[in-house]
Amino acid sequence: MYPILFRIGSFEITSFGLMMGIAVSVGWWLFFREVRRSNLPPNVVEAATIGIVGGLAGAKLLWTLEHAGSAPLTNLLFSRGGLSWYGGLFGGVGGGLAYIKAKGWPMLAILAAASPALAFGQLLGRIGCFLVGDDYGWPTDLPWGVTFPEGLPPTTVPVHPTQLYEAIGLGLLGTVLIHWRRAGVADAVVVGRYLLAVAVLRFLIEFVRVHEVLALGLAPAHWASLGIAILGLATLSRASSQRRRPRA
Repeated sequence: MYPILFRIGSFEITSFGLMMGIAVSVGWWLFFREVRRSNLPPNVVEAATIGIVGGLAGAKLLWTLEHAGSAPLTNLLFSRGGLSWYGGLFGGVGGGLAYIKAKGWPMLAILAAASPALAFGQLLGRIGCFLVGDDYGWPTDLPWGVTFPEGLPPTTVPVHPTQLYEAIGLGLLGTVLIHWRRAGVADAVVVGRYLLAVAVLRFLIEFVRVHEVLALGLAPAHWASLGIAILGLATLSRASSQRRRPRA
C-alpha cells in the first residue's frame, strides 16, 4: 500500500487524493461524452459539478458518522481516507437530481447518461481506498489476502481486499452500461439495471467486509442495498409497463 506519495513541506499528497482526482476527471469526461452522444443540452454537465461536490461531502459525512466514537470527529473528517460508498451515492445523485429538477431537464435521460461515469468513478475511488488501506474485509487465508500495516485501522493479518472486489464488479458494470447505451436500451431500463446491479454487488460484498450490524444480522449497507434494489426494480417495472401500454 502507498498511503502517502510525497510531501510538499507539511502538505501530504496521498494516493487516495490522487485517485479521487482521477475519478472526478474520468467521470466528468465519460459523462460529457454521453451527454453529447445523447444530444442533451451541453450545460447539463453543471449537474455533474453539483453531484461531485455532494458526493464527496456525503461520502465523508456518512463515513464519519459510521465511525463516530472510534476517534475524535475532527480526526475522522480530515483523515487521509474514509469515504462511505452509499454516502457518496446518495449525496452525489441527490445533489445532482435536485439541480436537474430545478432546471427542468429530462431526469432519466441524464441519469442514464451519467451511469457509466458513476460506475467508473466509483471504481477508481475504490482503488484509492485500497491504496490507503481503508474499507477492507474480514481476515482470510485465501492466497490473495492483503495486510494493511498502515491502514485505517492498521492490520497485519491478511484480509479480504473488498475494495478490489468492488472495483472489479464496477468495471464490469461500467463496460456493460456503455454497451447498453450504444445498443439503444431505453434510459429507464439503463437506470433501473444500474441501480439493481450496484445494490446486488454491494449487498454481496458486505458479507466479507468489516462492518457493524444494524438489525437482523445485516449491516447498514445491506439495508441501503435492499432499498436501492427495490428502487431499481420499480424503475424497471415502470419501464416495462410503459412499453406494454397500448397507444391511443
